Amino acid sequence: MQTFEIKEDFLLDGEPIKIISGAIHYFRLAPAQWEDSLYNLKALGANTVETYIPWNFHEPQEGTFEFEGIKDVVAFVKLAQELGLMVILRPSVYICAEWEFGGLPAWLLKEPSIRLRSTDPRFMEKVKNYYTVLLPKLAPLQVSQGGPVIMMQIENEYGSYGMEKEYLRQTKQLIESFAITVPLFTSDGSWPEVLDAGTLIEDGVFVTGNFGSRSKENANVLKKFMEQHGKNWPIMCMEYWDGWFNRWNEPIIKRDPQDLADEVKEMLEIGSLNLYMFHGGTNFGFYNGCSARGMTDLPQVTSYDYDALLTESGEPTEKYYLVQQAIKEVCPDVWQAEPRTKKMRALGNYPVTESVSFFKTKDQMMTGIASPYPLTMENVSTGYGYILYSAQWKNYQHENKLRLVETSDRAHIYSDGKHQATQYQETLGEEIMITGQKENEVIQIDVLVENLGRVNYGAKLNGPAQSKGIRGGIMQDIHFHQGYIHYPLTLEKEQLEKIDYQAGKVPEQPSFYQFKFDLADTADTFIDCSRYGKGVVIVNGINLGRYWNQGPLLTLYCPKSFLKQGENELVIFETEGVEIEELCFVDTPREKVIDRPNL
Repeated sequence: MQTFEIKEDFLLDGEPIKIISGAIHYFRLAPAQWEDSLYNLKALGANTVETYIPWNFHEPQEGTFEFEGIKDVVAFVKLAQELGLMVILRPSVYICAEWEFGGLPAWLLKEPSIRLRSTDPRFMEKVKNYYTVLLPKLAPLQVSQGGPVIMMQIENEYGSYGMEKEYLRQTKQLIESFAITVPLFTSDGSWPEVLDAGTLIEDGVFVTGNFGSRSKENANVLKKFMEQHGKNWPIMCMEYWDGWFNRWNEPIIKRDPQDLADEVKEMLEIGSLNLYMFHGGTNFGFYNGCSARGMTDLPQVTSYDYDALLTESGEPTEKYYLVQQAIKEVCPDVWQAEPRTKKMRALGNYPVTESVSFFKTKDQMMTGIASPYPLTMENVSTGYGYILYSAQWKNYQHENKLRLVETSDRAHIYSDGKHQATQYQETLGEEIMITGQKENEVIQIDVLVENLGRVNYGAKLNGPAQSKGIRGGIMQDIHFHQGYIHYPLTLEKEQLEKIDYQAGKVPEQPSFYQFKFDLADTADTFIDCSRYGKGVVIVNGINLGRYWNQGPLLTLYCPKSFLKQGENELVIFETEGVEIEELCFVDTPREKVIDRPNL
């Protein structure tokens, strides 16, 4: 058994060590990628891997816990140990990480006015229920139990959200009650206001910082803060940002590789660091997060490439080799090696097999849920994906006003099956005019609402728009209409298997496109979505994530392990009325050049 302590230095078995770590999120990589990514981190010269643990990933529905396949965090940690890496775990209930709702489960929003990340008894009860399942899985992985885990996080950037020390204390006590004995820590920005608000330094909890440049300046802030509280701890940057995340319809953000290497060298001369990200990976499914700028929400793209040391698919970059060299200059005794590489392949083009309108097959896929007034996504399903609101209006034989009230995030409005408007951000809630067909007594109203990703950071975290779908109602003329059938479209396996491709093809409506094709061999590849509109791609039942012709990325990464030798099935759900005729696999990601706006 080993020991790990934090005194004036980090001490492993009583000997001082410098932590050289990189972030790899097991939940953003196919499990078949884990080993190569961890090996390449070791080959860089690192001795530690860090990962968050997202609550919503492991408890997608309240009381239902999942820890298999891509969710097997224990297997990931044990694999890291086999490769000789120590592990830093961040099982805090909030992770940010540009992840949907910052890792908080959507079902929390069923509780009216629940105060997240606080001592609200309703919130803390849910946290306890989760930790009762999670932490007993992690306790045997601690270094004191023969495992590789040296530290665990209590809360993440709490000083950028709240200042309730009692909440932090209750969380600390809860974690420790499950036999967690390794040092605990918090991580916050490196300025006095957030350090005062977000740390438990007065209770002896180790303090780390998050930054990506000006290493000496930021380290001095941390050092001064510790000295003010009588601590002489080592300096550690828990998130040394080596790139940045990307948002729809914005230019891809890049960082100069040599600049990063120079900064890493300076930081290692001062203390320890965790490169965020070492390998970014992919926001598979509906797990991308969302930023907020003023009143505007800015959802993030599917790729979490992050301009990291490895590409989204796991290929070493120029940054990798320059940072590897910088580590060697500061720590000449570290073990390093050539990283593993892979070959991406274009796997061919395939024609569409079948297609069908969602409106035509929805009743085969699911049983509609009736309610007098609109229900939110969280109240009718998992809270992810899409929801269709269907209603019948009396046809007054003239134009009628239609208005969506308190709706998030993006809505397609149809009357009698014809597209009338798509509303999003600035236009959402504007009145439009609807005219029924003269021969009909009713107008069929259908509104498809997409959850584009909940805000994962900042003032909107606990805001009303985190609840997705229609919160207020749909107005006909100047009254709220009553009477709805809800169709929650989560695109889970059970729904996909029930698609009836013979129910009727209407490309102008939201539609499913099925491709069946044989592969003699598999490989890592990209799907070219540049001729599509907006939607998601599901490969052999696995949701790769969203595409959108706004860019900046026009491809979706598909790991080799998601494909099969022999017959494969790929389903595209397209919402913009673009008829899809062909599936194209390519060997490089494709980007749309977007000029940076003058702010």
